[in-house]
Amino acid sequence: MTINWQQEAEKLEPQLLSDLTTLLKINSERDTDHQTKAYPLGPGPAKALEAFLTIAERDGFKTLNVDNVAGRIELGSGDEIFGLFGHVDVVPAGPGWQTDPFVPVIKDGKIYGRGTSDDKGPSIAAYYALKLIRDLGLPINKKIHFIIGTDEESEWVGIHRYLETQPTPDFGFSPDAEFPIINGEKGIASFKIDQKPIAAAPAELTLTNFSAGIRPNMVPQVATATITGDLPETFATQATAWADEAGVKLTLTLGNPTTIEVVGKGAHAQEPKDGKNAGTYLANLLADLPFDPAGKAYLLMVAKYLHNDSRGKLLGINYTDKLMGELTASPDIFTFTQDGEQSVLVNVRYPQGTDADTIRDQIETTLGADKVTVSISGHAQGPHYVPGDDPLVKTLLQTFTDHTGIPGHEQVIGGGTYGRIIKRGVAFGAQMPGQENVMHQANEYMPIKDIITAVAIYADAISRLVK
Repeated sequence: MTINWQQEAEKLEPQLLSDLTTLLKINSERDTDHQTKAYPLGPGPAKALEAFLTIAERDGFKTLNVDNVAGRIELGSGDEIFGLFGHVDVVPAGPGWQTDPFVPVIKDGKIYGRGTSDDKGPSIAAYYALKLIRDLGLPINKKIHFIIGTDEESEWVGIHRYLETQPTPDFGFSPDAEFPIINGEKGIASFKIDQKPIAAAPAELTLTNFSAGIRPNMVPQVATATITGDLPETFATQATAWADEAGVKLTLTLGNPTTIEVVGKGAHAQEPKDGKNAGTYLANLLADLPFDPAGKAYLLMVAKYLHNDSRGKLLGINYTDKLMGELTASPDIFTFTQDGEQSVLVNVRYPQGTDADTIRDQIETTLGADKVTVSISGHAQGPHYVPGDDPLVKTLLQTFTDHTGIPGHEQVIGGGTYGRIIKRGVAFGAQMPGQENVMHQANEYMPIKDIITAVAIYADAISRLVK
């Protein structure tokens, strides 16, 4: 039986876009401030999960809801379990959108909205691939479990809860990255740098507040500082010229206090160079001014050790592995108040050959244990790699090449996907080679033709893997 996968996928476009629109309209940011017993991660993620499972039930699939934090869509039977791993949660929308991030808009062949590329668009493509396989009556000799998480962008509570209570797939992939494949992922850890108390002393300026960042895995787009005291007369002119040269937007509201806002460019923390970190830029602007001792130390630390250094060289943590590449470091959450917390959270993606404990020690040594304490925030995830000669990797790469004519090759990224949750797990699509990566950025979108092509590639690949 010869199947024109692309042609079959194109027939599904109207219904797929309708279902994707339903999911995109749900603000599914993790929201534990409004958690309840029924909604452990907040109402949004649970509602998005329920909507996805409802779509599958409408189409006749058997589903399972695990405590409103994870779900499963099932197809086939057999001794082995092939797993698909998607997620319906999204990072916060953040500033800079030209449209409402939760009102999907189709323009110039692209669908815009938070979650279009990460990960509602790719997940719905994988779902329609399953539906296509079933509707064509293709042979399946394995169980297929499409597992849906609800906090992949944060602590992975949902997927861990699922694996505590449900069988672990033997192999599989996550539609949550890029083609041709991601068969290696760097380790991920966040390090909280807390400045130790510094005695107050008279100063011309006092830094009363400094803040930037909304999530550990997002380069901050906006940073704000509040200052008391009289700024130099030339500061406004010099700051405007500095902003023009730096390529950031500056808003200066003079008064007592004075407020300074810098707008840079947000990006996924896996590649900080894709963004302009508003937090480090603002600190760099202010560091030479005559601030109070605590404010001065904080600004100097950020400007000296964290600004424009995506590889951690200034922190003394830079490391490169031949297979996995360079370590990356992204300072993503800045918190400073005079009488409260004075910290920076640095998100690090590290290759094999180093580890989170080593990195923590290196940061503390560089900055000085007498000046800061450094701790690992949350759970560190070690590096993950599935060899290129694994049948899973070989099959996926061959399928991609058969559909696109582009030679497949191994890839290692700094991003973290559910692919790493099992030993023989990888990430596979749905971003096409050469396509702009807009995950975690304002005005996130996905080309509709790429979603449909992903359906064709996924359906073919899954069919080959479960025969």
